[in-house]
Amino acid sequence: MGVTSDRVEYVCRYGGNGTTTSGVNVSIAAEVTMEIHSVCLPPKESTFQKLKHRLSEIFFPDDPLYRFKDQTWCKKLVLGLQFLFPILQWGSHYDLNLFKSDVVSGLTIASLAIPQGISYAQLANLPPIIGLYSSFVPPLMYSLQGSSRHVAVGPVSIASLVMGTMLSEKVSPVQHPTLYLKLAFTATFFAGLFQASLGFLRLGLVIDFLSKATLVGFMAGAAIIVSLQQLKGLLGIVHFTTKMQLIPVLTSVFHHTKEWSWETIVMGFSFLLLLLTTRHISMKKPKLFWISAAAPLTSVILSTLLVFLIKSKVHGISIIGHLQKGLNPTSTNMLYFNGQYLALAIKTGIVTGILSLTEGIAVGRTFASLKNYQVDGNKEMMAIGLMNMASSCTSCYVTTGSFSRSAVNYNAGAQTAVSNIVLAGTVLVTLLFLMPLFYYTPNVILVAIIITAVIGLIDYKAAYKLWKVDKLDFLACICSFFGVLFISVPLGLGIAVGVSVVKILLHVTRPNTLVLGNIPATQIYQSLNRYKEASRVPSFLILAIESPIYFANSTYLQERLLRWVQEEEERIKANHESTLKCIIIDMTSVTAIDTSGIDMVCELKKMLEKRSLVLVLVNPVGSVMEKMHRSNFLGTNSLFLTVGEAVADISASWKPQP
Repeated sequence: MGVTSDRVEYVCRYGGNGTTTSGVNVSIAAEVTMEIHSVCLPPKESTFQKLKHRLSEIFFPDDPLYRFKDQTWCKKLVLGLQFLFPILQWGSHYDLNLFKSDVVSGLTIASLAIPQGISYAQLANLPPIIGLYSSFVPPLMYSLQGSSRHVAVGPVSIASLVMGTMLSEKVSPVQHPTLYLKLAFTATFFAGLFQASLGFLRLGLVIDFLSKATLVGFMAGAAIIVSLQQLKGLLGIVHFTTKMQLIPVLTSVFHHTKEWSWETIVMGFSFLLLLLTTRHISMKKPKLFWISAAAPLTSVILSTLLVFLIKSKVHGISIIGHLQKGLNPTSTNMLYFNGQYLALAIKTGIVTGILSLTEGIAVGRTFASLKNYQVDGNKEMMAIGLMNMASSCTSCYVTTGSFSRSAVNYNAGAQTAVSNIVLAGTVLVTLLFLMPLFYYTPNVILVAIIITAVIGLIDYKAAYKLWKVDKLDFLACICSFFGVLFISVPLGLGIAVGVSVVKILLHVTRPNTLVLGNIPATQIYQSLNRYKEASRVPSFLILAIESPIYFANSTYLQERLLRWVQEEEERIKANHESTLKCIIIDMTSVTAIDTSGIDMVCELKKMLEKRSLVLVLVNPVGSVMEKMHRSNFLGTNSLFLTVGEAVADISASWKPQP
């Protein structure tokens, strides 16, 4: 059937045995009229229109400008401000009931955020006070620009670990503390710049390369590394390896058994058991979430009192010591924009930026789905990015939405981003008035808090599900896991991303092809392997391609299709069936084609014609149809709308003429 506007009708006459003269099964023994539909070209568009449409589909699938249509300039200005600052959108509807809920949730997450902030700063090899600074400014910034109602912002374990690992490989935080601090702030600035750029340019597809499978393995490996690193504080070891791999860490633990402190061990494991127990209770009974939320701060208070009371008798327990009171000092003058370590700061910023962005967006979308509202991914990128850029100038390091704190925030009944403002206010009071109270806080309690938090990142159920559902996803997960454990955290992540890219390339370069058969009494054609009732149509080989046809897979597809033809001819010969006459390719799933793909189809057509076989294409999509039409290689009877129409029309043409 050619590309015309005419409709061709013909009559198939069936015999009493329910079979056409070509052998196609039918459900009735009667005269049936089938209408053959033409395959139409898409509406004509200029090159500029096509480019505009394509770019719009790639970068603006959500159509962010729809709300500005048919609005006055004044209204557009208001909508623009609301778009940039979502707080202006819901702030006008804010009331006392919402405020009560947000105050409760804000105070609840503050009880978790304060000890976690101090702990995660140490995980990044930064002074503990930096963790508290990072729990004050970023939540305020996010509350103005973030689109999620439930995300609780602050330092997170994975980004802290990666920053600490990457920076300490080149610069010692002990020998060069000032330089290390400068690099941490600079890395935070570049993380924010990278994140905001992705949001502004609408390039969120970059973080899509961090698949769920990759993150499951990465987080599990990182959680184990973090936990093992904490053995230094949990056992009271003074001299410990700076390496993050599994073997060096375990070697260091057992090579320094003489430094183990029994007082530290007893206190550390006691509070670790308490924290794990409260976490288990909250997981079993979600309504008791407040138990695990309050446990870290409670542990800090109890352990601090205990050390204060027995300080004269116990000297083996290290304490935090003096923490400076006051608000975040400016750190603009500490940003490091030239020198030999600038590349290190940029690389660290990009890696931690990607990880924190992935976690933040995942957290926002998770809780938005539970409350049936939408989180704009690109706006979140901009909000998190601008937040981190501002944070780098106020003595903060990389922050994002935290899984643990956001879960507590959600369960505590948070209604809006005001809970982050309450969190920041609580941290402000702590910074101004309560810092001396942390003087006797033992470092081992911070270790216990870190271990308890990161254990939740080991999701063995998700790994088992990956094994059951997709072995390649499981491979990516395992590569990420062992890469982190035995090589390094950044390289482990890189390996996992590499495996994910290889998986994509496999799908593109080695697409699936299958043989279709007719389901009796219908015009439906499905896979012969999948549907046992489907039957082959005599003299036809019906194939389906389930991918775009590009230069990367065109050669493979040509070879695979010819192999299908060869196998079909051998099967026909062995079973003494009707001679193969026509090859039908169902192109319903071929969403795109390039010049290499068109050349492949042309070459395939010529090769089949030399073997006296007809090639027919079925249901190409608009863009594919347009390119093939322009190539001028298709004959007048090479295109059909459905497989059923192709079989019927070609079968009729084989009938002897009266």
